[in-house]
Amino acid sequence: MRYIPITGDEKAEMLRAIGVESTDALFADIPPAVRLSRPLDLPGPLSEQEIDAEMRALAQKNLSTQDYACFLGAGAYDHYIPAVVDAIIRRGEFLTAYTPYQPEISQGVLQAIYEYQTMVCELLGLEVANASMYDGASALAEAAVMALHATGRKGLAVARSVHPDYRRVIRTYTEGLGAAVTELPMGDGATDLARAEALITGETAAVIVQMPNFFGCLEPVRDLARLARQQGALFIVAADPISLGILEAPGHYGADIAVAEGQSLGNPLSFGGPWLGMMATTEKLLRRLPGRIAGATVDVRGQRGFVLTLQAREQHIRREKATSNICTNQALNALAATVYLTWLGKQGIRELAEHVLQKAHYAQRQIASLPGWRPAFSAPFFKEFAVLGPAEPARVQRHLLEKKILGGYSPSRDYPEYPNLMLFAVTEKRTREEIDRLAAALGEVQ
Repeated sequence: MRYIPITGDEKAEMLRAIGVESTDALFADIPPAVRLSRPLDLPGPLSEQEIDAEMRALAQKNLSTQDYACFLGAGAYDHYIPAVVDAIIRRGEFLTAYTPYQPEISQGVLQAIYEYQTMVCELLGLEVANASMYDGASALAEAAVMALHATGRKGLAVARSVHPDYRRVIRTYTEGLGAAVTELPMGDGATDLARAEALITGETAAVIVQMPNFFGCLEPVRDLARLARQQGALFIVAADPISLGILEAPGHYGADIAVAEGQSLGNPLSFGGPWLGMMATTEKLLRRLPGRIAGATVDVRGQRGFVLTLQAREQHIRREKATSNICTNQALNALAATVYLTWLGKQGIRELAEHVLQKAHYAQRQIASLPGWRPAFSAPFFKEFAVLGPAEPARVQRHLLEKKILGGYSPSRDYPEYPNLMLFAVTEKRTREEIDRLAAALGEVQ
């Protein structure tokens, strides 16, 4: 039923059961002066059909990626979600599942988490993964805390090309730990190695970089890993999971900890969340990994089973010994990512990444050919790129909206040195016609 109605007799019986004569008597402790003494100013009742029509009319006032071609990115991406994802995650045994503390009744959920962890390890190229974090930003901040505890140092060297929101979350997480956060300067769309080397010292616990970075550019990750190793620091990478269809896994080029935002993997934009943070590390750092870990074991009859293992959260052990105070994981979002990756397979994610790469480069070439428009950087990129235009971004954005196009994110609030820079992201959902329409609209801006 849509709601549970009660009759007058049932209402009277409920009042008698709690020893109250009337509904008004329930509010006797509220002073009369602050009570509403008139009926609520509400319109009259509507039928279900009328309510449905009213809600649809209100919803149509919103801009939607179903109605507008979306070229926005900056951490949230409009990727296609296959129908099989919703078909699986909406099953009652997953949708309503609670924390799997009792393995004897939670084998399905625990196995799904275990399969998710396995896929994360393969994708990020590391040995162990947790059951997911809140989002990419909190995962990166948790990785920074891991590095501080593992090394006993207080310094964090964070590339300025890391997403600004991620950098803010890192500062929030580590401020109480007395960490000193140093930002590594940018060069041509990526970290300036020459200037970065002088800032990575023996007090640095970790070098933190995003790949591809906030501007969509590829970072010199092998060189940054080398600089971290020279000073005995850990190397932490925040990756785009779709890019790993064609780019090397972080663990293969020296990352000690790798994280990712899993929204691209079968999770909708959802007005900014909930999403999920993916996280993996080396076996050496296993016991410092925050959050939940599902492990495979054998029961008393020798049958394979799954349990939560190595639980080192503050609700399980002494707070001062806990790895983190994170108390949950994004299980349903992680399940969506698991179904999505299963649907794609190893070959599928490679083909998807190649598709995205080709479309993004086609879009950049079309825009760069317009009078007054040019690439902001020469560094290679994956699906997102930065361009400089002839007008202020706000005016460009308004013009694009008139053409039913969402695009042109302006990062000037966080990077004031780039007042006219705009970011465009291209996913597999964007058609050639939509890309050409974007270029035509930008060509009209003088």
